[in-house]
Amino acid sequence: MKTVARTALGFVVAAAGATAVSLAAAPSAGAAPSVCPALPGQSSSTTSCSAESGPNGLALAITDNGGKASSTANNFAGPAAIALGPGATVTMTGERGGLAIGIAGPGAEVVVDGKNGPTCKGGPAFAGDFQTFKGCMS
Repeated sequence: MKTVARTALGFVVAAAGATAVSLAAAPSAGAAPSVCPALPGQSSSTTSCSAESGPNGLALAITDNGGKASSTANNFAGPAAIALGPGATVTMTGERGGLAIGIAGPGAEVVVDGKNGPTCKGGPAFAGDFQTFKGCMS
């Protein structure tokens, strides 16, 4: 199980790094990205993102340039929602132990419910869910 957790953490770190590089390489003319982190038992929100965590979860939502992201975590789950661009929407729910990441570009929608496989539709999008061991891409 340690190998799976380390691999999952590696994917999350790599995706977050790729997002940071893309934001640095092509920053939007608007305001800085909105970041909503939630440690166990906390919540955080702005006009474009929200994160809520139960007593033993970790949630993260990041938006930029008109995206909307929400992330809810329970039961040792760690979902991360990243919405970049106009019309980008990511809704992440962590119900089982495991990491999950959803990234949506302009016009894309990503939904991860922690029970069924993730769904990706619209513009460029990616999701990987270690709660269900499924993913999607559009």
